[in-house]
Amino acid sequence: MSTPTQTPPVFTGIGVVAPNGLGVEAWWNATLAGEHGIGPVTRFDASGYPATLAGEVPGFDAKAHIPSRLLPQTDHMTRLALTAAEEALTDAKADPEQLPDFAAGVVTAASAGGFEFGQRELQALRSKGGQHVSAYQSFAWFYAVNTGQISIRHGLRGPSGVLVTEQAGGLDAIAQARRQLRKGSSLMVTGGVDGAICPWGWTAQLAGGRLSTQADPARAYLPFSDAACGHVPGEGGAILVLEDAQAARARGAQTYGELAGYAATFDPAPGRPGGPALRRCIELALEQAQLTPQQIDVVFADAAGVPDLDQQEAQAIGDVFGPYGVPVTAPKTMTGRLSAGGASLDLAAALLSVRNGVLPPTVHVAYPADDHRLDLVTSVRRGLVRAALVLARGHGGFNAAAVVTDERTHTSA
Repeated sequence: MSTPTQTPPVFTGIGVVAPNGLGVEAWWNATLAGEHGIGPVTRFDASGYPATLAGEVPGFDAKAHIPSRLLPQTDHMTRLALTAAEEALTDAKADPEQLPDFAAGVVTAASAGGFEFGQRELQALRSKGGQHVSAYQSFAWFYAVNTGQISIRHGLRGPSGVLVTEQAGGLDAIAQARRQLRKGSSLMVTGGVDGAICPWGWTAQLAGGRLSTQADPARAYLPFSDAACGHVPGEGGAILVLEDAQAARARGAQTYGELAGYAATFDPAPGRPGGPALRRCIELALEQAQLTPQQIDVVFADAAGVPDLDQQEAQAIGDVFGPYGVPVTAPKTMTGRLSAGGASLDLAAALLSVRNGVLPPTVHVAYPADDHRLDLVTSVRRGLVRAALVLARGHGGFNAAAVVTDERTHTSA
């Protein structure tokens, strides 16, 4: 089902914490230059693990970004999220105190970050003689802290929530923020910042069987390639400000583009009838955006880096757009997969592509495998970008697709 009749909300602010750049400007410049941020893990000793590479946010000094009163109450992921949220609200030139009470809220995504928070809590309890703590309690508390701290710091007393759908979460959270705008809110802080570069999180990700064990950063994460061998995990993501279009225009806000369409589908469980539902997800998002496949200028791929998952995604893209029918890019090859932060970072890249008329590259992949039949963007391309499709697939069968456009595209569609 789709509901395309309401005026799409607009993005007015972006904040980024990424392995190849802290802050939007540093990250975007590095992305267009094809500079990656993947290297040996430094946040703990990973030398005894099969996988030793990660994308870590460079040069992050919490004391320079977070008020000292918040440092004892927060962990690394929450501090990154607070930093991105601060940048997004500053970029949007939005002052929550000037809005009506309860008009602004927060909806974010989280997934793997709970591992690091949980490990810290377990270690603290053990040091005090504690014997047991529920992993679910740790994760739930982490998610509440992550969103709650953003709300408290900026006085965002409107609706709040957290989505947990792994890599798809960054898009699902933005869709939930849109629902709150439709219910009467005027501004939502949304997106995702995530990561679990800690022993507990590392062990859990290794158990999933999708981490690359390559030691060379240039060979470790090669989605859609004949040499695909898994992915490199990373930390970070993007927080965005999504506003009611009329409210944004009334206050004279700049806009990066519209959230023109969104859809979510679910793959059947193993052993159940039916196949991957990504194609249907794409079709529903385009239907809601009132756009044809020919009107999409670029697809930001989920890019799992696992051969069978890459094949499924390439097949879905080909079924909708035709063989080599649309440019496809995966700038996450420069950051690694960021769990719930990955899709929101791709969405930020899509918005800047629309605004600046440029497609960021997929690095380290010279050309896709022949059977994928994709027009893979391996170097920067420039030209008019009116509409971009962002895809995300979460472990467990979650699919999400979002279409962002410049405002003229929706008007003329």
